[in-house]
Amino acid sequence: MRKSLRQHLFVLAFAAFAVPALAAPPAPPAVNTQDRAAIIDDIAAALNEIYVFPETAKKMEEHVRSQLKSGAYDSLGTMDAFTQKLTEDLQSVSRDLHLRVVWNPDPPGGETGGPPPEQQARYERQLRRDNYCFRKVELLPGNVGYIKLDCFAQADLGGATAIAAMNFLSGSDALIFDLRDNGGGSPSMIQLLTSYLLAGEPTHLNSFYIRKGDKTEQFWTNAWVPGTRLPDVPVFVLTSGRTFSAAEEFTYNLKNLKRGTLVGETTGGGAHPVNFHQVKGYPVGVSLPFGRAINPISGTNWEGTGVEPDIKVPMAEALEVAHARALAAVAEKATDPEHKASLEFVRGVLEDRRKPATLSAAELQAFAGAYGPRNITVEDGALWYQRGKGRKMRLQPVGQDRFLVSDLDDFRIRFERDASGKVVSLVGLHPDGNEEPNPRGE
Repeated sequence: MRKSLRQHLFVLAFAAFAVPALAAPPAPPAVNTQDRAAIIDDIAAALNEIYVFPETAKKMEEHVRSQLKSGAYDSLGTMDAFTQKLTEDLQSVSRDLHLRVVWNPDPPGGETGGPPPEQQARYERQLRRDNYCFRKVELLPGNVGYIKLDCFAQADLGGATAIAAMNFLSGSDALIFDLRDNGGGSPSMIQLLTSYLLAGEPTHLNSFYIRKGDKTEQFWTNAWVPGTRLPDVPVFVLTSGRTFSAAEEFTYNLKNLKRGTLVGETTGGGAHPVNFHQVKGYPVGVSLPFGRAINPISGTNWEGTGVEPDIKVPMAEALEVAHARALAAVAEKATDPEHKASLEFVRGVLEDRRKPATLSAAELQAFAGAYGPRNITVEDGALWYQRGKGRKMRLQPVGQDRFLVSDLDDFRIRFERDASGKVVSLVGLHPDGNEEPNPRGE
């Protein structure tokens, strides 16, 4: 895509959402009646020239001018308070969460609105220290790849990190993208990551209609990627109400392509690319939507509605649910009985974690004792497991005489009773189906 549009989207994601402030800002300056009128004049002109919906731009102008005339802003004596109220008033008309007015003590400067070289360099250093928003890349039990990604950095900056992450997980049997804390970013990173999930033929992902100039720009997957594509592995995307903008596009694209299962909560509902507008003569910036997304399959976008998950669960439960679903999907295709059994074992552990049981002190005490090399004790109202001189681990009851062992995914315990109900043995359970019984000592 052209550099100009890429920069505009880049400003949105990182000025508003992803990268923490580099230093504490100075105290906000005072603002008077003349300042407020001048700022509104500048923003109104920009809205009428650029905002994606001209009729809405006019309505927003009328509303804020009415507010100014009625004295609604008179008590707002500092720049931060005034710009916050302006944002609220503009959004009350547009319902556009991308449209924001902010006091900006460190404006980009320059005729194009882009950052000067020293500011851009500082930003890039911060983004590198933030690992380009790749918070975690790991292999979960059952050979399920997991990527926690908290923004979509430009591919020309974060591409090498993205490539390393995808190649690290290239042997995964399923993939989970965790976007629950992802506030947006650049479509170039969406293109790169999605290219790994589809076959080599370029696929049309999304388009942006741009009001000024009445033109449309398209975004396609890459014909080639460094490393291995994963077009057939099950893909799951975790979402929340904080999933926004470019993170929603990634989610929406995969949903329409039927290439991923969405797990979590409905996303934030922002589909408009933005330009950064600097108010002339004032330290005030505006994230100004200048276009709208058009999905080539649905013909529309997620603006104002968000993206609905396929599996609705609270965001705190989304990872466990997606992991269990991923294991089930892999197990369904597994042909090796031992592999299938191990996947079902890990999935059972995950399901058990979501529904723990509670036992009374007397019920816990019934399990205490020595079982060959294994010892079960009751301490601080909980049951503890230790084998020989190994690590002592807490047991979590999850059913009738069944327990999870601390954070282990490859070991569970089942107790057995005699006809009178007395606990007489401990059975260690393993993913390969092997069971290790140990009778209780007298």
